[in-house]
Amino acid sequence: MSGSVTETTHHQHLHRLYQDHNGWLRGWLRQRLSNSADAADLAQDTFVRVMVARTAHSLQQPRHYLATIARGLVIDLYRRRSLEQAYLQALASRPDVHAPCAETRAIILESLLAIDRMLDGLGLRTRQIFLAVQLDGLTYEKTAERFNVSVSTVRKHLAKGLMHCLLMDGE
Repeated sequence: MSGSVTETTHHQHLHRLYQDHNGWLRGWLRQRLSNSADAADLAQDTFVRVMVARTAHSLQQPRHYLATIARGLVIDLYRRRSLEQAYLQALASRPDVHAPCAETRAIILESLLAIDRMLDGLGLRTRQIFLAVQLDGLTYEKTAERFNVSVSTVRKHLAKGLMHCLLMDGE
């Protein structure tokens, strides 16, 4: 019985949070995005995250908490659009005969986003060196030359990048 009482209380807190702050959050997002539809979508996504985290009952500063979650979602939206735009530009430079179907494009884009999230925690220099070796196919020597570092520094950055990716893949 206490489980259903707790669940009911959670729903009440969440409903109250939504009632009190949804309009404010949508306005806050609309100012940053200049797009009402995106603002409404991200506001809903924010409340879904609060619902899943089950934190509605313990918030001391709900607007700060909601804004923090929403900021992360805005960054994700811009990152996704940037990656998508770069991918579409790369596709546009290829002959139509080699263009993948819509389903394959969606799978590739999701894979690119997953790789981007995986590499997100790396420092800039480590990410650059890691991508030069893994993506551009540069040798350690060429990479060291490009970044004006030693080959052992390239190895250290590459090992750090690989370890980071392995740890992220396990999550």
